[in-house]
Amino acid sequence: MTSDYVLVTTTTDTAEEARALAEAMVTQRLAACAHIEQTDSVYWWDGAVQSEHEWRVEFKTVASARLEQLKAAILAAHSYDTPQVIVTPILDGSPAYLQWLTAETTPR
Repeated sequence: MTSDYVLVTTTTDTAEEARALAEAMVTQRLAACAHIEQTDSVYWWDGAVQSEHEWRVEFKTVASARLEQLKAAILAAHSYDTPQVIVTPILDGSPAYLQWLTAETTPR
C-alpha cells in the first residue's frame, strides 16, 4: 500500500474552465491525468443555501513530487473566490498504473 499518490479535486462553474484547468495541469505535468464530470452542488455561500450546476475536475498526481505545485497552480488559475481544493490519498492501486502516474508527473 502507498499514500504517495493522491487525487486532487476542484469544481468550476463552466465546462470551459474545467477543461482549461485540466489541460493546463496535465500539460505542466503537475498531474498525470484529469477527469471532468458534471455535477449538481448544494452549498452555503453568502449566508444562504445555493444550488448550481458545476464541473468537478479530479487530478491524479504524486504527493511528494507535485502536490504543492499542483495546488498552487489550481488556486492561481481558478476563477472562484474560494475554490475547493481537496486532497484524497490513493491507498492502493495497480502497480503499472501507479508507475505510469509517476512517469507522467516527472518533469521532462
